[in-house]
Amino acid sequence: MAKLHGKVEAEVELKSPADKFFKFWRSETHKLPTVTSKNIQGINVHEGDWDQHGAIKIWKYTVDGKSEEFKEKVEFDDNDMSVTLHGIEGHVYNVYKVYKPMCKVVPKEEGSVAKLSIEYEKYKASDPNPDNYMAVFIEMTKDIDAHVTSA
Repeated sequence: MAKLHGKVEAEVELKSPADKFFKFWRSETHKLPTVTSKNIQGINVHEGDWDQHGAIKIWKYTVDGKSEEFKEKVEFDDNDMSVTLHGIEGHVYNVYKVYKPMCKVVPKEEGSVAKLSIEYEKYKASDPNPDNYMAVFIEMTKDIDAHVTSA
């Protein structure tokens, strides 16, 4: 029997310091449509505040040339410098029962590393792994890094 759940992972080398990169995720995600407009067209707070643990946000983004929406509840771990987006609803749920992107920032002597992952569970074995979503996540991470280092 084919595996229905899994995790796709990637690491992105960052020029920005870990604390500054994490700060962007923690309190400046409202800037994402400007910072990475090719990927993210809008993010709105549905419940809570931008930097509030447990806030619910609705993302409008593009993947494979198609516009989609994603509603998530954010979880911040300030000690671990990680952000987890717990999916609630959206286009991804046409293919996945579970969809949970995460970014953990690890400091280095110079710059830092973003460890990206997407945990998922497919409805059926023939459904694709979320590699196309990971490609967007990687590109978005690089755009944030460029923004943070130029600020």
